[in-house]
Amino acid sequence: MALLTAEDILNKKFAATKFREGYDVEEVDDFLDEVVRTLSAVQEENEELRSKLAAAERRVAELSRSDAAAAAAPAPVAAPVVSSAPAPKTAEPESATGMLQLAQKLHDDYVRSGQEEGDRLISEAKAEGSRIVREAEETSHRTLSQLEQERSLLERKIDELRLFERDYRTRLKSFLQNLLGDLDARGSALPARNNQAQGSTPQL
Repeated sequence: MALLTAEDILNKKFAATKFREGYDVEEVDDFLDEVVRTLSAVQEENEELRSKLAAAERRVAELSRSDAAAAAAPAPVAAPVVSSAPAPKTAEPESATGMLQLAQKLHDDYVRSGQEEGDRLISEAKAEGSRIVREAEETSHRTLSQLEQERSLLERKIDELRLFERDYRTRLKSFLQNLLGDLDARGSALPARNNQAQGSTPQL
């Protein structure tokens, strides 16, 4: 898998969810996992460069010690030799010093580059994480406000239904009482009419 670049992080777009506002949590988690893997790879590369630099520094130290020991040893007395060619110069100390300087420069460059890249990735990842968290909080606040409004509306409707039910029960009770009163009045009137009818019957 190719490592992330700063452009990848800056240009990353998350897909919006279908049934609620915000971003897909799994997609955000996968992207943050890629950021973590990239940072881990950069750190591993820095550790590898440090190991190589340490090995080069040890080698340079060994060469320096060898050069110092050779310079301290007494030179054997030999018959002078007449030669037209100049004596060769010893280049090992200069070579060792150059290797050390080059190794130190490479180490500084790699460490600085890795540190800058790591700091940039961490800063961008933190900014992206903060933005995602901020948007999630705003979405949550809007959702809670909407739910609160819907709950208030439902409570008002429930109160209205309770009032309607109480009024309906009162009117129904009054209607039934009036109906029962009418039935009682009609029942009381029937025997009187029957008695009047029997009293008016002619005797045979």
